[in-house]
Amino acid sequence: MALRSVLALVLCSASAMAFAPGSGVLRTHHRGASLCRANTVRPAAALGRMTNLRMDAEVPLTASTVKLPEAEPYGIEDTKKKQPAGESTVVCIGLSHNTATVEVREKLAVAEHEWQLVGRELTKLPSIREAAVISTCNRFEIYISSSDTHRGVREVLEYLNRRSGLPISELRDRLFTLQGKDGVWHALRVAGGLDSLVIGEGQILSQMKKCYELSTEPKLGAAGKVLTRLLNTAVSAGKRVRSETSIARGGVSISSAAVELVQQKCVEDLGLEVDQLDICILGAGKMARLLVQHLSPRNVKSIHIVNRSPERPQELIEQFPDAKIVAHSLDEMLEQTAKNHVTFACTSAREPVLTKANLDGVLEKKVMLVDISVPRNIEDKELNTLDECVAYNVDDLKAVVAANQAKRKNLIIEAEGVLSEELGMFNNWHQSLGTVPTISKLQRRAEVIREAEIRKSASKLSGLTAAEKEVVERLTRGIVAKLIHGPMSHLRTIDNVEDRTMTVKSLERMFNLKDNK
Repeated sequence: MALRSVLALVLCSASAMAFAPGSGVLRTHHRGASLCRANTVRPAAALGRMTNLRMDAEVPLTASTVKLPEAEPYGIEDTKKKQPAGESTVVCIGLSHNTATVEVREKLAVAEHEWQLVGRELTKLPSIREAAVISTCNRFEIYISSSDTHRGVREVLEYLNRRSGLPISELRDRLFTLQGKDGVWHALRVAGGLDSLVIGEGQILSQMKKCYELSTEPKLGAAGKVLTRLLNTAVSAGKRVRSETSIARGGVSISSAAVELVQQKCVEDLGLEVDQLDICILGAGKMARLLVQHLSPRNVKSIHIVNRSPERPQELIEQFPDAKIVAHSLDEMLEQTAKNHVTFACTSAREPVLTKANLDGVLEKKVMLVDISVPRNIEDKELNTLDECVAYNVDDLKAVVAANQAKRKNLIIEAEGVLSEELGMFNNWHQSLGTVPTISKLQRRAEVIREAEIRKSASKLSGLTAAEKEVVERLTRGIVAKLIHGPMSHLRTIDNVEDRTMTVKSLERMFNLKDNK
């Protein structure tokens, strides 16, 4: 038989098989018209402010401490394969300056070098597919991807109970949970600086970027497809907000708010104007640099930086040559605290470094102590019992930044418009993952039909050479691929959720995919 005749026979048989009454292709429904409808994108509705979904509404646990059951020994990669990404939901579990005091935040705080470890531990829990952690002085948040959100939240709660020692009843009262679009919207607002104590501050974007880098690091990070896309979108959104709006212009940081607090309180607390103050700073990192930057224009008398190593203080001396900076070693900490009028604490210490025990009897005059670290570096409540001391922590900055926030309401609305666009794009991408199983089933269905028809014609193809059989194989594969390319491409490009759902159902009926998993 001539090759042309064989090919014609194969194609006729395949077409008859695919569109036979029993194949399901002809079993159309009037709703199937959506398959041919033009792909229109509906404008996203204006997004209102999120409301915190309290954890006690999510997870009906008793107030007793729950022992965390032993998790299955999943590796991270194994864990990520438990459920398809399209079936998972983003959940944010955390607390911030809006929901918890610094005393509670410091108990849950995770040092940056442990973010990856906590993420990996979380992905070992049965219901958690991906995880990412961000912990700053004003917030502690865990982002997870889970196909069972109620169970996933419960497992996170139990994990935090075991890690922090906080009773579950207190965790339920303090933590918030945000699921799906609310969780994504929150992440975008955080990166954009709209959920910060100081609206528009830039440090949170750097911290979110670090969360992305650590969470996606090969073998060490615990973010998979969904959280990688979420964190990348959040960082991109944060950059857009700052470049396309004025939210970051004229704003303040935690450090500048702390300096403003001192300027407001120094006469009342110390009887001195700001330009009469000698300043001590514990630590020489980014927050210390910002403190120096905002103290310099106020012409303070001197700035004494206490740090473990001399390199960073020297960098600040070179960066601010007119700031009258003097560097000191760590063993001079108490001496400098006693000598100077105001001491700012911004170290990475996990325990207080200035306490009533080590300052009582040491202070030479009345001093102000301002702690902008979490966990706290200063025992503010205990030290405020001393006559020679007035101590403040990061929560005392709220009154200082309230006026700043009131002035920036219009900028917040403008920034949220940018974030809404990013939210819509992420949600469309995430929802499109749900079409992957349908596309895979359609490909398998088409291949099954093609192979069946080739087998039926095996006897008629027996006279062909190996090269001719390969031509038939390639040709039939190519025809099948072109036939199903249209439906698959259309399915991938549908932005509207309802249209996408209708199209999936239509394809499943038309190609009889329900029974071909």
